[in-house]
Amino acid sequence: MKKLFMTMLAAGVVFGAMADDKVVIPDSTGFKFTDVKVIKTTPVKDQNKSGTCWCYSSNTFFEDEILRKTGKEVHLSEGFVVNHCYLDKAIKYIRMDGRINFAEGGSGLDVPYVWETYGMVPNEVYTGMTYGDKKFATAELTNTLQSYVGVINKNQMKKLSPAWIEGFKGILDAYMGKLPETFVYEGKTYTPKSYAASLPINLNDYISITSFTHHPFYKPFMMEVADNWLWGSYQNVPLDELKAIVDNAIDKGYPVDWAADVSEKGFKWRKGYALLVKEKDENDLTGTDRERWEQLSDKDREEQKWEIKGPCPEQEVTQESRQLGFDNKETTDDHGMVIVGRAVDQEGNKYYKVQNSWDTNQLYHGFFYVSEAYFLAKTIDIYVNKEAIPANIAKKMGI
Repeated sequence: MKKLFMTMLAAGVVFGAMADDKVVIPDSTGFKFTDVKVIKTTPVKDQNKSGTCWCYSSNTFFEDEILRKTGKEVHLSEGFVVNHCYLDKAIKYIRMDGRINFAEGGSGLDVPYVWETYGMVPNEVYTGMTYGDKKFATAELTNTLQSYVGVINKNQMKKLSPAWIEGFKGILDAYMGKLPETFVYEGKTYTPKSYAASLPINLNDYISITSFTHHPFYKPFMMEVADNWLWGSYQNVPLDELKAIVDNAIDKGYPVDWAADVSEKGFKWRKGYALLVKEKDENDLTGTDRERWEQLSDKDREEQKWEIKGPCPEQEVTQESRQLGFDNKETTDDHGMVIVGRAVDQEGNKYYKVQNSWDTNQLYHGFFYVSEAYFLAKTIDIYVNKEAIPANIAKKMGI
């Protein structure tokens, strides 16, 4: 999953919605959102200049689960996860003769993989940042690692020297700092494994789910996206059941880890919403509207086609249209976020409230609202506690 870089707008609106409050939030964009149900969540993070949204979203998801179960707020280390994934991804890249993706992107399943394989640490123990950095900026590191594994792959002979792995670790150590083998946290000594075991998370309680017709429903399949370097499996369900799972999860107080396409014209992050808008047809214009249109530049015409001034009709989404978008690459694996609530606009249209990892200097201070149509069309997958799945759907899935 890659981060779509953009300049964030600061806004002077104070975010006032607490968990379960029903608060109308005034909006200069023509929308008024009312939170219907919001779960408690840990603070919004900032992935800054990195493509590690998959880690921020899944870490936040598990933080929210810990908060739900214990009432305790923790900040899990993104750097610990990213460091381990860089190395294991590189090893797989070399094993596959460079014929798989090696980049800083990943999937939401990378965090539970690291948790199970290596453990976890608090962010206070290991940030993965050196030389006084306060936020991630991984472009130089990623380019260096890509060049390194590229040379190793190109120069493979009959017997590959194991020294390349130590060299790779050396680069990670220089940029991210050495991973802790033991550490003291809140007066106790831990290893990453023992710290993970101390947290109220059983990875067997969680499942990844999607909805596509090129594989049978109610059976798992390996998602065919480049960042699924783990070749992880996703349970497949019909689209209406995917939505029912999310609705039930939020209503019962469970967070939902969400991967989606965020490249659509109606994805207005800076304005706090995402809609699956219909392109305005210039052929429908008459009279003065037609005259105004003809006076516009090509750039302004393009903007007018997708202009949103408040609630508006959206595209109809079906299982077939969703599949077509995935097949023709209009729907791509762009970004990881966390669904933390449900809301409505002033006309009663339904939305999901989403927590992002692009800092808090926007209209809703790190949160935004995604229409149901956008969710149905542009979701790649979700990751959720099995307890949040309606019983009738869980039965079909065999869980």
